[in-house]
Amino acid sequence: MKSAAIIVSTIIFFSCSSTRKINEATKQVLVFSKTQAYRHASITEGKQALLQLGVENKWVVDTTENAAVFNAESLKKYKTVVFLNTSGNVLDEEQQIAFQNFIRGGGGFVGIHAASDTEKDWPWYNDLVGAYFKGHPKPQHARYDVIDKSFPAVSFMPDTINRFEEIYNFYSFKKELVKVVMTVDEKSYTGGNMADFHPIAWYNTYDGGKAFFTAWGHHPETFKEELFLKHITAAIKWAMKK
Repeated sequence: MKSAAIIVSTIIFFSCSSTRKINEATKQVLVFSKTQAYRHASITEGKQALLQLGVENKWVVDTTENAAVFNAESLKKYKTVVFLNTSGNVLDEEQQIAFQNFIRGGGGFVGIHAASDTEKDWPWYNDLVGAYFKGHPKPQHARYDVIDKSFPAVSFMPDTINRFEEIYNFYSFKKELVKVVMTVDEKSYTGGNMADFHPIAWYNTYDGGKAFFTAWGHHPETFKEELFLKHITAAIKWAMKK
């Protein structure tokens, strides 16, 4: 019965997957957007954008909200898993183990926005994603500072950016593990509570794998911004590399 269940879950999963031919040179990306708490309106646009990035970059991109894909057999196809505005506890214990093993085997992770509002009672995930969402003021313009242009996901950006976004405050930030590449200036908006150093994007080499997180990605229109799409594309490419 176990093998039959795997077959059924695989059929369900591939019903929303790319149909392009897979070969050894293809880079594969899993976009996961299951929500158990707040659901962002931008998930639909995010999926569409990531599928288009797959076409442009010769990746096979699969999108799903079915956590059953988090098993050893399914995950072994992928180079990188993207948590696209996930929220709440989205994986059960067996699925968590499968995801841990994927990362420990050299897999990549890219977390977008509410990926930091996910699995808040799982310490391993806290270390992987780098911080947990605490709250936010109303969306507003703010000044962002790029502080490490050696990292591909921000290397093409100007030193400072004025941008409209829902700005997350964080707790349990793993400053000893991650390398921050972009911050927001709390003097440039109202509602920040992280004082003089408010991280917005960072990367992490953790437990055998690679992880990147960006707090951008709240609004549907974000996924049509050239700057943001270049940001995500470079992050995925980095996470794919062994």
